[in-house]
Amino acid sequence: MVETHLKRTPLYECHVEANARIVPFAGFEMPVQYTGVLEEHRAVRTAVGLFDVSHMGEIEVTGRRALDFVQYVTCNDAAKLTLGRAQYSGLMTPRGTFVDDLLVHKMADERYFLVVNAANKDKDYAYLCAQAAGFDDVEVTDRSDEYAQIAVQGPKALATLQKLTATPLAEIKYYRFVEGAVDGAPAIIARTGYTGEDGFEVYVAPADAPRLWRALLAAGRESGIVPAGLGARDTLRFEACMPLYGNDIDDTTTPFEAGLGWIVKLDKGGFLGREALLRQHGDGVRRSLVGFEMTGRGIARHGYPILAGGRAVGQVTSGTHAPTLGRALGMGYVPVENAAAGSPLEVEIREQRIAARVVEMPFYRRAR
Repeated sequence: MVETHLKRTPLYECHVEANARIVPFAGFEMPVQYTGVLEEHRAVRTAVGLFDVSHMGEIEVTGRRALDFVQYVTCNDAAKLTLGRAQYSGLMTPRGTFVDDLLVHKMADERYFLVVNAANKDKDYAYLCAQAAGFDDVEVTDRSDEYAQIAVQGPKALATLQKLTATPLAEIKYYRFVEGAVDGAPAIIARTGYTGEDGFEVYVAPADAPRLWRALLAAGRESGIVPAGLGARDTLRFEACMPLYGNDIDDTTTPFEAGLGWIVKLDKGGFLGREALLRQHGDGVRRSLVGFEMTGRGIARHGYPILAGGRAVGQVTSGTHAPTLGRALGMGYVPVENAAAGSPLEVEIREQRIAARVVEMPFYRRAR
């Protein structure tokens, strides 16, 4: 037997205090829920929720050619970033598929801060180091152990977080960030998130995280704040149709297939996968990630077969009963001829074919 040692985030004891249900996830012991997924989901949609996302990876790229390097390994145009701006992007293979999806923050002209998925952190770091070998004056450093990350998400996130910082949060636009103090701790405050709601991700030193977590719970008490686990994080991102690496995107899927063509900037110059993506852009995709609604009785789950015209055409990548919308919804790749809104599909659930139809994505959009 192989003994597996799971890591703990700096907030582990806070989760234990809150009687969270702890599960293994991406090499960590993480809270999947506290009082319940539905309650936590609704709190984020209507008030404010608090997430421990300290398991995510933080990788820094520095040096004179830092921008050239980030441009080469990602598909979005990092040259458009000004100081204090972030962008969603893809870390690319030469085939134009995803090594990972990530956030790129411009900290300085020669310093970029990459936030990558927890399960991919070690793989991403090794991949970036291997690619950096072809660049002079570029250094890639894994900073993951130097940061805890807390996400404050929901309509009352700004009011809650503002109680703990002098930084004027309303002035931070979407996908912008600043460096400031939160509850006396030096922090990066980014207006980003993975829930479909307004909110912030706060990066602090691990030693400061437990105090900040408790301070945020106290600050948000009158607003109905709740700690939220991985379960609610997944249902929230699903309703907003934010892709999950390993389910909706992976190293077999391209941004164009995944409906993420907007992050591909073919005119920015050479980058990993550009030629493959240029060909696909010209030829068109053969399959597309679509959203669908179950019109028959059943809930689609990851891995269930998708059928069209009586034949298997794909698999469900993500699916559940969407709490905010009260409908059973799913996502999956199907041939382009079956991808138009309204197209009939079937999902095989326990050897029964249940009717579904393609619907527009995202399923949920918050009121602006």
